[in-house]
Amino acid sequence: MVQALDQLETPALLLDKDILERNCSRMSQRMQQAGIALRPHLKTAKAREVARLATHGHSGAITVSTLAEARFFLEGGFTDILYAVGMVPSKAKAAAELQRAGAKLTLILDDPRTAQELGKAAAELETRFPILIEIDSGGGRAGVAAGSQQLLDIASAIHAQSTLELAGVMTHAGHSYHCRGPAEIAEVAEAERCALVQAADRLRQAGYPCPIVSAGSTPTAVHAVSFEGLTEMRPGVYVFNDLDQMGIGSCTPDDLALSVLATVIGHNRRSERILIDAGALALSKDVSAHEFFEHVGYGRVCDLSGKVVNGLYVESAHQEHGLIAAAEGEPPYEAFPIGSKLRILPNHACITAAAYTHYEVLQGNQPLARWERINGW
Repeated sequence: MVQALDQLETPALLLDKDILERNCSRMSQRMQQAGIALRPHLKTAKAREVARLATHGHSGAITVSTLAEARFFLEGGFTDILYAVGMVPSKAKAAAELQRAGAKLTLILDDPRTAQELGKAAAELETRFPILIEIDSGGGRAGVAAGSQQLLDIASAIHAQSTLELAGVMTHAGHSYHCRGPAEIAEVAEAERCALVQAADRLRQAGYPCPIVSAGSTPTAVHAVSFEGLTEMRPGVYVFNDLDQMGIGSCTPDDLALSVLATVIGHNRRSERILIDAGALALSKDVSAHEFFEHVGYGRVCDLSGKVVNGLYVESAHQEHGLIAAAEGEPPYEAFPIGSKLRILPNHACITAAAYTHYEVLQGNQPLARWERINGW
């Protein structure tokens, strides 16, 4: 039985279905107009219902960040899965089990020795893995430079293993999360595209196949000027958006689909704070939006209807306590009596959502359904 919004146990993770559908439709149309495939990254959503909305009108191909996600979505009917975290041979058995269960599972790596060892593991498991080589397009997290000799060394190592198939190249422009505005994001998007196209061209010139040229990040998917040479994009957080994405310029305030429902549990007039039962575990301690906004803390405060209360923010977060402050003066205690409920817009949707087993899905600001998430590894 679906409860009324003000009767839900707190903290609760709220998902506005109308905004979610609008976000998914907008990205879908953009990729279709660009003429490239959409392979949404589901590490943010981790829910099958969201995956169905995000892939509607496309092939159904998805991206995941854990093998637990891969199993969860495979059991939900999604078979074309990219595991977009550097592969290691110790996970080969789990990957092979997914293949035997019906998954078309593609893996990534950025090291020739890993390719050799993974090929041997695949032989022992009597299977064959498609592989994308990860390219560093400027983020500095993982991958090899598009112009490096290491790129060709990895391709050679993959090609030498009969149990591995070189399927292409991929990158993630994670540094786009630190841009300021569409023009700066567009520059990063072009660098992302150029790095991938260069890597793909070098592989082809060396005689290696490179059918997949896969880029990804919500900001670059939203603001890229050109997708020429790419075959697919893998944005993820766009389905929900958050204060960080709003600060970057990837979305507007009307595009924020996720919030945390909390209960007021105290008024501390000595410290001029309103206490809520959503603390560090319910909101996360991600402060990424601090790059763009003042007085954002661990999230901005909304009333029960979802309307932002100007100047109110979660100033500090203990494990199970959040302390709301006003940008100026005292917070409005009378507007939020003890026992009342309010909502918090998160800085980073992915990290906040990770604390919850499910979404309380809203439509017209009323609870509609409960959608389960897959957590863990």
